[in-house]
Amino acid sequence: MGKKIIVSNRLPIKIKQTASGLSYQTSEGGLATGLGSIYKEDGNLWLGWPGIVSEDEEEKASITKHLKTEQMRPVFLTEEEVKDFYEGFSNETLWPNFHYFSQYTVYDEKMWEAYQAVNQKFCSQLLELVEDDDVVWIHDYQLLLLPEYVRKHRPKISIGFFQHIPFPSYELFRLLPWRKELLMGMLGADLIGFHTYDDMRHFLSSVNRLAGIGYAQGKVELSSRNVLVDAFPMGIDYERYATVASHPETLEREVRYRTSIGDMRIILSIDRLDYSKGIPQRLKAFEMFLEKYPQYREEVSLIMVVVPSRDTVAKYQEIKEEVDELVGRINGKYSRMGWNPILYFYRSFPLTALSAFYRMAQVALVTPMRDGMNLVCKEYIASKLDKKGVLILSEMAGASKELSDAILINPNDINQLVDGLHQALQMPEEEQIKHMQVMQTSLKRYDIHNWVETFMNRLSEIKDEQRKLMTRLIDTEIESEINSQYQSAGTRLIFLDYDGTLSGFTPDPKAAGPDDELQKMMASLTSDKKNRIVIISGRDRDTLENWFASYPVDIICEHGVWLREHGKEWHLMEGVNNDWQPEILPVLKTYVDRTPGSFIEEKDYSLVWHYRKVETGLGELRTRELTSHMRYLVTNKNLQVMEGNKVIEIKNSIVDKGVAAAIWLKKYTADFIVALGDDWTDEDTFRAVNGNGITIKVGRTASEAKYCVEDVAQVRSLLKGFITGK
Repeated sequence: MGKKIIVSNRLPIKIKQTASGLSYQTSEGGLATGLGSIYKEDGNLWLGWPGIVSEDEEEKASITKHLKTEQMRPVFLTEEEVKDFYEGFSNETLWPNFHYFSQYTVYDEKMWEAYQAVNQKFCSQLLELVEDDDVVWIHDYQLLLLPEYVRKHRPKISIGFFQHIPFPSYELFRLLPWRKELLMGMLGADLIGFHTYDDMRHFLSSVNRLAGIGYAQGKVELSSRNVLVDAFPMGIDYERYATVASHPETLEREVRYRTSIGDMRIILSIDRLDYSKGIPQRLKAFEMFLEKYPQYREEVSLIMVVVPSRDTVAKYQEIKEEVDELVGRINGKYSRMGWNPILYFYRSFPLTALSAFYRMAQVALVTPMRDGMNLVCKEYIASKLDKKGVLILSEMAGASKELSDAILINPNDINQLVDGLHQALQMPEEEQIKHMQVMQTSLKRYDIHNWVETFMNRLSEIKDEQRKLMTRLIDTEIESEINSQYQSAGTRLIFLDYDGTLSGFTPDPKAAGPDDELQKMMASLTSDKKNRIVIISGRDRDTLENWFASYPVDIICEHGVWLREHGKEWHLMEGVNNDWQPEILPVLKTYVDRTPGSFIEEKDYSLVWHYRKVETGLGELRTRELTSHMRYLVTNKNLQVMEGNKVIEIKNSIVDKGVAAAIWLKKYTADFIVALGDDWTDEDTFRAVNGNGITIKVGRTASEAKYCVEDVAQVRSLLKGFITGK
């Protein structure tokens, strides 16, 4: 097993330029704490921007040397890159879009180019460190392109990606001009994690509707592998916050703060300055609360801590000014001698000070307009050693999915927020303790360490699954070996699927037949008396007979319903009937009526519902409905419902391509047998041929086939090699 490499935009360290030189301070963030168990192990490391811009090569060398002792590696960014990549595309394009503030989204091609360039810079740095058996865990929205960039150079390594902010609904995400590139970038990972099921669902919807890629049971089905998408709610270092809550410095601060504030009941609000946090809305709700419930004046104070963030950006300056004005107005309106309704701090505090606030507060007010998780509410709960206190939590925070014992509110409903404050302040202590115990038990179990372990275990599981299902790609050496077997064989039996194998896939029943290149290849293959060519397809017999009338080939059509050896009459597979069609056809027609763009293909002994031209999303919805409906109708009718590439086919269950292929295998012995196909209906053929010959799948998805090729072009290259002997 190789090393583990954590990759994030920022390293878990703060570097500052001081009069005496550079100072280094390790970050105390939750992510750094949780991932410390990984990157601090021997051989592992953390890659990211050190947070300082330097053009001095000696200084960069000094930083690199120091970080190496901490098992970190720096990616240095220029001022322009910080401006366009980080402050620009990451925080003025992705951040507002992902947090449902599309009105603030900036669409700038220059910033997009910078985003690509910096992701590529991270990739270049990573490639100097990574080996094929390593595990790479990439974090957050600044590096959405990185998984794909790395995958192109190191296709075998394990890559995990975790998104720490929300993923927007399809309707919002589709607004981004670079939406498909971002999706494909993320899909370079083997495991993609989100905080909530909703975020996961939105991502899968966008993958399907914008990239046209299908998924089932949380697995995105790429041609080369499956990508697992799952929800992993991030926890906190529970024991750390519980321990700090009883630390002597925390207790000393609490006494000092309490002496200063007096006997007031405390409502606590702690946030970074950002429009997604809903700070102005919270202040307006508190003002309305004081107006509606005047009995709480001079009894309750709101401690509002706002941590500075990007306050040089115009939008954030506007929020800061609005917050300042609201605090000033409310305090000016309601203040009395010895009492201010709002105690406002625009700065950061050390952990012991925050812990003292948590201990003091009867109510924690955590009401973001949209948040990926929000750990403040979890820190508050962990710090309540006496189990007394009430959490008011926004439904729009990811944490709300876990903390259902909080008072959950819609932050857009100011009246609900006001009533929530009243409910919290009125709640009896016994009820507070009951709810707090439930939430503390959950947070203890699902802490940051559990989150890390669960994610890494799932990454290992999906990688093991990929390896087990991986079909060996035909390289030059294998192709030469297969060709050699072909050339030395006295007799040969060759099964060839058509759509997606000999020719590009199309569901159109009236599609044009073989192109000139394919016709020449078929002429050469069939002219060799050693070859017996079997076209084995889901298409109807009239079409295949028309296309291949000029060649001495055998044909198996409609997935094994009709069979014909060259020079003989068509015959029907024994036991097949179509007396069920009059019952099934009207049902399919109702789905055509309800689904614009769909149509029915009527074959002699099967019915096919096509939905390739149906609006993405609607087609998948109707497919699920129709498949469920059909499986109910065909019970005890010896029929099967098959899902193919944008089609659903109903046919007799006693036949498939494998049953038909077995007839040829039994009747015609050969020195060389090969079967080529591209979709799951060809798996039956592969199962029949395995043990007797060579099986080749077109595409890298999991298969019963022994080998795989990338595409139709590689199939034709292989067949040309048979013809030329090269």
